[in-house]
Amino acid sequence: MPAPQDAIQARRRLTNKLIAGRDAGRLRPFFLADARLITGDGGLILGAEAIVQAFAAQFRDPGFVAYVRTTDSIALDAAGARASETGRWTAGGAIGGTYMAAWRRVTGQWVIESELYVTLTG
Repeated sequence: MPAPQDAIQARRRLTNKLIAGRDAGRLRPFFLADARLITGDGGLILGAEAIVQAFAAQFRDPGFVAYVRTTDSIALDAAGARASETGRWTAGGAIGGTYMAAWRRVTGQWVIESELYVTLTG
């Protein structure tokens, strides 16, 4: 079994790949049912289904530019059941910023509980 940090980084890389491939449906298992996401412009999206629908809407836009999240650090709680991930995100080099994600281990798999994106460029 990989270390929690390695497992989270692997899942982050996979979500980046799914976003680049515009595969919204396959993003669903990465989010808790009641996940929360604050977008780079401060908007709030509640629930995994709404998050996946937001991705799908972005992917339908012909001008969509895939964005990549790059992990800077991952910290675990003492019980090893929750983790925080911080890093940087960029979309085509034109816009980007920082992000923070809260992960929770559920039945042996790391899933996103919440994410916060802050747009700093663009």
